[in-house]
Amino acid sequence: MSTATLLVELLTEELPPKALARLGAAFADGIVKGLVDCRLLSAGARHDGYASPRRLAVTIADVADRAADRMVAEKIMPVSVALDAGGRPTPALLKKLDAKGIALDALSSFEKRLDGKSETFYCNMTVRGAALDAVLAGIVAEAIKKLPIPKVMRWGDSDHQFVRPVHGLVMLHGGRVVPGEVLGLSAGNRTRGHRFMGAGEVIIAEAADYAKTLYEAGSVIASFAARRALITERLKQAAARVGEGVHPVEDAALLDEVTALVEHPTVYVAEFEPEYLAVPQECLILTMKQNQKYFPLFDANGKLLNRFLIVSNMQLADPSNIVSGNQRVVRPRLSDARFFFEQDRKHGLESRVGKLDAVVYHNKLGSTGDRVRRLTRLAAAIAGRLGADRQLAEQAARLCKADLVTDMVGEFPELQGTMGRYYALHEGAPQAVADAIEQHYRPRFAGDMLPQGNTAAAVALADKLDALVGFFGIGQTPTGDKDPFGLRRAALGVLRILMEAPLPLDLADLIDEATAGFSAGVLQNGFAAALIEFMFERLRNQLREAGHSAAAVDAVLALRPTRIDLVPAKLAAVHEFVALPAASALAAANKRIVNILRKAEERGEAPQGEPDVALLQEAAERALFQQVNEISPLIRSMVAGEDYTGALRQLATLRDTVDSFFDSVMVMADEPLTRANRLRLLTQLAGLMNCVADISRLAVEK
Repeated sequence: MSTATLLVELLTEELPPKALARLGAAFADGIVKGLVDCRLLSAGARHDGYASPRRLAVTIADVADRAADRMVAEKIMPVSVALDAGGRPTPALLKKLDAKGIALDALSSFEKRLDGKSETFYCNMTVRGAALDAVLAGIVAEAIKKLPIPKVMRWGDSDHQFVRPVHGLVMLHGGRVVPGEVLGLSAGNRTRGHRFMGAGEVIIAEAADYAKTLYEAGSVIASFAARRALITERLKQAAARVGEGVHPVEDAALLDEVTALVEHPTVYVAEFEPEYLAVPQECLILTMKQNQKYFPLFDANGKLLNRFLIVSNMQLADPSNIVSGNQRVVRPRLSDARFFFEQDRKHGLESRVGKLDAVVYHNKLGSTGDRVRRLTRLAAAIAGRLGADRQLAEQAARLCKADLVTDMVGEFPELQGTMGRYYALHEGAPQAVADAIEQHYRPRFAGDMLPQGNTAAAVALADKLDALVGFFGIGQTPTGDKDPFGLRRAALGVLRILMEAPLPLDLADLIDEATAGFSAGVLQNGFAAALIEFMFERLRNQLREAGHSAAAVDAVLALRPTRIDLVPAKLAAVHEFVALPAASALAAANKRIVNILRKAEERGEAPQGEPDVALLQEAAERALFQQVNEISPLIRSMVAGEDYTGALRQLATLRDTVDSFFDSVMVMADEPLTRANRLRLLTQLAGLMNCVADISRLAVEK
């Protein structure tokens, strides 16, 4: 048995650029796993994956040409089935031995073991290790079968399928070709270099030299990560040559896509006519990135320049033809953007609002025009609750969807909101209105900025609440990983705005306000409870991801606090409370109280009213009654003043009194009046203990 570096490469036609990195990683991982499963490779062995526009490859160090033989104990059958009453082999055993190629005289070496309740024959056998030559093609074929390819194709007259036609297969162990066939191709040691700059055919003499050979003879940088790093560095260098402080757009998705389009990246600087800068820069940036895969350049202040960077697949001493060709190509795109912008500005946003009645939002929820009318009413109501200008919120909500029927947004849907802001400012709308039109979509994703100011926040909340109430109200709720209407994102947006702004608004009241905007009979009865639960589940996950303990989050959210802005302060108070010496005992006591009261309710003994001091018999219960009544006003005052930490610290002073009560008082006394009075005392205590959070949920914390 000997080891060497193994190379496997599939040479293809141009692979889907947005999926290339994922395909390369999956291809390498699949082959490594197959080798480990066949014991030809140690788990955790070093390997390098490669992915370029026309190839998927992997090199793996220390792959054995044959796995070591190993001893295995193979189960044959129960002894009672294998031998008859006289101890002779049964026909069933003889048949099994023949099928496995085991001689009958080997029966004496069989081992008897208990398998469950029966005694069973086991045969200790030597299993010959797998040979690389015998299994590699199958490993590669299995890795290909498991690639994340949404759609496959056939090519020529072949029945083989892959995401793109495959034209070459390299399987090399050290310097030796491993024989085998995959996708109808026989393995060899020949591949192809860069389409224009490299040798047409490249011979790989040693698997370990794959990347070096391909670069030197074929002008191909096979590593996706290496090409990406090189492009990043050359973009920075080219930008620096343009001017001090100049930098390219930062876009990881664009960088990945461009990396997947080139095998030998070179960066060139190009330019367009300065007059196009009169168009909003977001339009120019998007058309350059989306349509042409260019990297726009910005000055030190973040202003777009009339220069951009091209990542080319060709390195030429004189790149003037490449530069001029790309400048020619981008010009019509920029001209289109300018035309759309100029045409849109001829017709105001107000004139477009009426056109939204012809745009279907949802067949059960009406048109986008219907939705805008709901948003206008709801945004004004929210602004009023915030003490903001209702008229500004109404104006922003009425116009916030008008840019959906503009030419620019029709061409570039990603610019909705952005173009509305530009058009509103052009028409003389107040700055707060224009900003709200743009920002009402925020936050669009995790970590995105929140809307700034009460007007923008009111419209953003209205937009998200209307969607949540509407779709939950007609039963279109997210299921599993399906969320076609983006309701999880909308819920997180509402929660983030309320909590991080923060805004002193009640979530339940907001849902009721949004519900009132729909016509009678549109929404189903009882949906609000499901919506509230859905949002609290999102909030629970969000808080846990932020680093809060599960017990603390559960304790706070158990009381269903609909003032979401107060949740962070309550969590902070709970975390401080947990660190107090009295916390563990009080949490355990509260859990005991909850259980006692629940069982009493199940028996129909739910306590009503306040405890009667005349019925307090034991010193411990009188002491508890007295202390609860002494500190109750202080704690409730602190809670009203949002001093949750102070309230829980006061609660901690009850520890000794509560411990004494449970040590010396029998709550479930035989005498009915005494028992009922003690249950009323515990109800009063539970209400005080849970005024900030359900501290019984903290019983497991130390």
